[in-house]
Amino acid sequence: MNQERIGKFIAECRRQKKFTQSEVAEKLGVTDRSVSNWENGKNMPDLSLLKPLCEILNISINELLSGERLNEDEYQERFEENIVNTIDYSTKRMTRYKSVISLLFLLFGLFISLSAIMIFPSESSWGSIYSVIGILLFMIGISRMTHFLKWYWRLGVMILIFCFTMGVLLFADYVNVKLHQVAPMFRMTTKTTGDVIYYDTLFYDVYRCYFDEENEYWVVTKNGQPSVNDLINYCH
Repeated sequence: MNQERIGKFIAECRRQKKFTQSEVAEKLGVTDRSVSNWENGKNMPDLSLLKPLCEILNISINELLSGERLNEDEYQERFEENIVNTIDYSTKRMTRYKSVISLLFLLFGLFISLSAIMIFPSESSWGSIYSVIGILLFMIGISRMTHFLKWYWRLGVMILIFCFTMGVLLFADYVNVKLHQVAPMFRMTTKTTGDVIYYDTLFYDVYRCYFDEENEYWVVTKNGQPSVNDLINYCH
């Protein structure tokens, strides 16, 4: 389908009917810019606009898609060719549309995850909740973009990407805890005993000793399940 040729034909027929681009746009309920883009060959009218456009220009859809007036001998031959081209064009356009939607899911998911880490304080559980929501949106985008793969390959890819993404977030959370002495965002439980706050994560433990005092300090250790006495003794 030659968009440039079709665009020139639209412009030629419009001038023959003595219509301006604005008049054609008004009749079709589109913008002047849309008509201009059609005539410049930048894009094609939506399928729903082909019939009303042809009625305005007094041409057939077959002639519009051929980009020229057709005689009876050429009509059937071009008709079959244009059907194939139109289906091909519609398929490619739908594929591009789906790709854009998938990319939006992917980018929006990443945006939510990163924003949650930067906006919410580490003591709030909302940061981890929104991060997981962001990852799920990210995974939906990945799933849509890998629709051409067999289901088990798609599942494998999604599991790998999910594990990698979660690993990056957990590592970033760990680095943030070590460098800035803040509560881990991705924690499972929080216990307070005396002047000690204990944060239990999947891979490590964090002790906040003498919290809110001048001699407050933080300790990061290997993962374990401390008793109440361990919490008290660890910081004393």
